[in-house]
Amino acid sequence: MPQLLLELLSEEIPARMQPGAARDLERMARERLTAAELAFERIRAFAGPRRLTLVVDGLPAAQADRVEERKGPRTNAPEAALAGFLRSTGLTREQLTERDGVWFASIARTGRPTPEIIAEMVEAIVRGFPWPKSMTSGRSTLRWVRPLQRILCVFDGQVVPLDVDGMEAGDFTEGHRVMGDPSPFRAQSFDQYRDALAVHYVMLDAEERMERIAMRAGRLCRDRDLDLVDDEGLLEEVAGLAEWPTPILGSMDPSFLTLPPEVIRTSMRTHQRYFAVRSRSTGQLAPNFVVVANIEAADGGALVAAGNARVLSARLSDAKFFWEEDQRAGFAPWLEKLNGVTFHARLGTMAERVARLEALAEAIAPAVGADPKRAR
Repeated sequence: MPQLLLELLSEEIPARMQPGAARDLERMARERLTAAELAFERIRAFAGPRRLTLVVDGLPAAQADRVEERKGPRTNAPEAALAGFLRSTGLTREQLTERDGVWFASIARTGRPTPEIIAEMVEAIVRGFPWPKSMTSGRSTLRWVRPLQRILCVFDGQVVPLDVDGMEAGDFTEGHRVMGDPSPFRAQSFDQYRDALAVHYVMLDAEERMERIAMRAGRLCRDRDLDLVDDEGLLEEVAGLAEWPTPILGSMDPSFLTLPPEVIRTSMRTHQRYFAVRSRSTGQLAPNFVVVANIEAADGGALVAAGNARVLSARLSDAKFFWEEDQRAGFAPWLEKLNGVTFHARLGTMAERVARLEALAEAIAPAVGADPKRAR
C-alpha cells in the first residue's frame, strides 16, 4: 500500500528538544489521520540535528466512501426547524426517515483523495507545532524552532502539492553540511531516503547514532587500556548534536587529576559535552576525555582533539583556582554564615539544622555499618 514520507529540514534543532519533537510529530500525524478515518499499518518519526522525519506505511489512496447519519428535529417540531435542518443537509423531506418521532438524514460522503488530506495535515502540523521555543525569520510569519529551509512530502512516490507560507513541498533533501554532496538529491520512498542520507553522511535514527558513539568510543578507550565512564544522559544529548557522530580520544594535563573527580566530570560534561575516561588498572579518572565530532577528519581527529584539550584546560584551570581558594579558607567561614540564614521560623537557622543532621548521621551510622565519627 502507499507510503507517506515527510521531512522538515531546518537550521540546527537543539538536542534537548529533539526527542519531544519526534513524539509530537508522530502524535499530531496519528491524531489527524485517525480523525480523517485514514487507516495505516505503521507510523514512525525521527529527529536529528537538522531534520524531523515522518514515515507512514500502509495508507489507502483515498478515504472510503461513507454514509453519515444526522439527527434532526422531532416530527411535531415547527416547520421552521425542519426547514433549517433540510437546508443544512441539502436533502428534501422525502429523503428523511422517521424513527420514534424524530427525523433522521442519511448523507452519502464520497471519500477524498489521501494527498488532499495529507496537504492539510502537514500545514496544520507545521503551523501548530508545539516547540518549547520558536522564532520567525526574514519576512516569513511562520514560527519554527530555527528557520525552516525545505519540506519534502511524498505520497506513493509522488510529490504532495502543498504550500506553507510560500514554501512549496518537493521530493528533494540535503545531506551533511560538510561531508555530503552540497547538491540536493531526490527521495521518493523511505528506503531510498534513508540509504541516500547514509551515503551523504547523515544517520537518521537517534538510536543508531547513540550505538555508533558508544561502540566507537568504547573501542578507542579499550585500545589505550581505558574505560569510558557511562553517561546515558550525555550520550543522548551528543547524539542530537551530530548527524555523523565521530568519537575522538583527547588528552589533558595529568596535574588536573588532583581536582575532585566530580569537579572534573562537571567541567567535561556540563560545559564541553565530553565523556570522562577512567583507567582500567586503577579505576580512577585518567587524563583523557572523549569528544564527539560531526566530521571524520583527514588527520584522524588529531587537530580536533588538540583544540578541545586547550578549551578543557582553560575550564579546569578555573576550577583548580577556585578549588584551591576554597581549600585555603576551609569550611569554617561558610559554616559560621549559616547562623544568619533562617531554615524555618519554628525550626531555627541553617546552622541548627546542620547540627541536627550531624547528630542523626552519627546515630544512624551503626545501623548501616558505617563509622559514626566519620559519618558525623
